[in-house]
Amino acid sequence: MYRSFLKRVFDFLIATVVFIIALPLFGIVTILLFIVNKGKPFFLQERPGKGEQIFKVIKFKTMTDDRDVDGKLLPDNLRMTRIGRFVRKTSLDEIPQLLNVIKGDMSLIGPRPLLVSYLSLYNEIQKRRHEIRPGITGWAQVNGRNAISWEQKFNYDVWYIDHYSFLLDIKIILLTLFKVFKSEGINAEDSIPMRPFMGTIENKMS
Repeated sequence: MYRSFLKRVFDFLIATVVFIIALPLFGIVTILLFIVNKGKPFFLQERPGKGEQIFKVIKFKTMTDDRDVDGKLLPDNLRMTRIGRFVRKTSLDEIPQLLNVIKGDMSLIGPRPLLVSYLSLYNEIQKRRHEIRPGITGWAQVNGRNAISWEQKFNYDVWYIDHYSFLLDIKIILLTLFKVFKSEGINAEDSIPMRPFMGTIENKMS
């Protein structure tokens, strides 16, 4: 019953309560990022969800849109503001995704929603990560996050799909809170994003 019905109820209730509690913090971060990002506190991007259906994920915008003399975006480390780095490191940038959960695009727990451009790079097993709603956090995030390979992340995603339950979701939530407070699993470059997924070797050879 949890898989077919109660997980969605759990997501909606918890996301709504947490968002209401976090509203003051949400407002403060929005104002600060509005200032440093020149009126753009939010980052919206299309991501594939359950069944590869496309939706727009919403996060706090942690990097500016500063460009060089040729109009190209500067490297990530040059566009990351001090406030943005703090927001990313403390995972506060994930708070707006509670709205995606409330809406039904996402779940609290599940495979992270990745780029649409990655869809053609997955093998048949990796594609299974889209059998359920993507999550704000997941089994891969509490087992290494940016410190593990893409292939290992996908293995964790598929394992979660085959084994998820109410107790496992509670465990992942608790582990996520623990890792956020300890800032574990974040790479050494102050949360600069992991290298892009380029496909597995077996995909390239096929």
